[in-house]
Amino acid sequence: MVEADSIAAELGVQPGDRILRINGVAPRDLIDYRILISEEELRLEVLDAAGQHHCISFEKDMDGDLGLEFSEALFDGLRQCNNRCPFCFIDQQPAGKRSTLYLKDDDYRLSFLYGSYLTLTNLTPADWQRIETQRLSPLYVSVHATDPELRCRLLRNKRAGSILQQLEWFAQRRLQIHAQVVVCPGLNDGRQLQRTLRDLARWGVGDWPTVLSTAVVPVGLTRFRPDTAADLTPVTPQLARQVIAQVEVLQQEFYPRMGSRFAWLADEWYLMAAQPLPPRSAYEDWPQQANGVGSIRAFLEALEQATAQLPEALPAPRRCSWVVGGLVGPALRPVAERLQGIRGLELLLYSLPSPYWGQDLVVTGLLTGADLIDGLAGQDLGDQLLLPSVMLRHGSALLLDDLTVGQVAVRLGVPILPVTDAQDLVTACLGKA
Repeated sequence: MVEADSIAAELGVQPGDRILRINGVAPRDLIDYRILISEEELRLEVLDAAGQHHCISFEKDMDGDLGLEFSEALFDGLRQCNNRCPFCFIDQQPAGKRSTLYLKDDDYRLSFLYGSYLTLTNLTPADWQRIETQRLSPLYVSVHATDPELRCRLLRNKRAGSILQQLEWFAQRRLQIHAQVVVCPGLNDGRQLQRTLRDLARWGVGDWPTVLSTAVVPVGLTRFRPDTAADLTPVTPQLARQVIAQVEVLQQEFYPRMGSRFAWLADEWYLMAAQPLPPRSAYEDWPQQANGVGSIRAFLEALEQATAQLPEALPAPRRCSWVVGGLVGPALRPVAERLQGIRGLELLLYSLPSPYWGQDLVVTGLLTGADLIDGLAGQDLGDQLLLPSVMLRHGSALLLDDLTVGQVAVRLGVPILPVTDAQDLVTACLGKA
């Protein structure tokens, strides 16, 4: 896309054109592009959609943006994973779906740009040099275990055992990371989890900590998991309670010397244990919200703001339904009850299992079109079904199993409206969407 009235638009750049070089340098990705265009004097080499080559020289303000948006952040291809983790969700999907569902992203550039997690096992010396030179920090690192032998076993990669040396490398260069631990029962829980979190906490102190935060996430297992994952077991409510107790004790240990709880539990732990979510203050500045840590608490907080001024009644009766994953339904039921207080509004909340993945308790983002059809067919859905957009591919109406919102709507016989956040939900319930 070319932004209207931008520098690029004035220069005649069109959607579909390719930027070949900037001041003689071919950008490898969006990071290079942003650095290269920060100069005042630029020379663009452009290949237009018709195959014509153009050279454009101009001056602009330092750090001024050109107004270009690219279809991909990586211009030279995705760096894929070289691990063989038995708990990898990519390997726990059925065959035959869209190809992008099977891409194993382990690219440090996407970690820097968008916060996706990587393992550091596929980096070349040139990659490490670039991270240092361009100060690509913070990165988001899947640690899983700091015991070298155990990490190699978890990732099934002999290169995985250098994590402590890699943390030292980041520390020496004053570069930072956010960490993640996916807990696999019987492997990296218990004493190994305690060791991992305490090891990471050693890098989380000082005026410029190397490890900024750690998320503790439960392993997710589907009915499609390969034979190589046969020895993995799902998290039980009892284990969830044990992990919660263990991590909360460590939070109390970390806070006095770090000024932070440092390690946080993903919301699923509390939901699986049927325990209340921590209060808002426990999440500090939401360092791991994108990883499911505090996302429900943040939604409830946003809902407080969105419902601060509600009408007492609707001008005309309205009936609609709202679907969420079976794991989060109990936590969100008070939301539906609050909105039900508006006279004339009937909001039906459905919290569904996922037969598609073989999970009774599932987060909303993993519900598929087949799950919606299986769980909602024949149900009273009112005049409209409100569908959290987290279930959809970004910027599209495509669900995880390649069914579209339109196809599901036809099967269920009800209009479907995607909603993005708390304000969007309230607006839709009021019939203003």
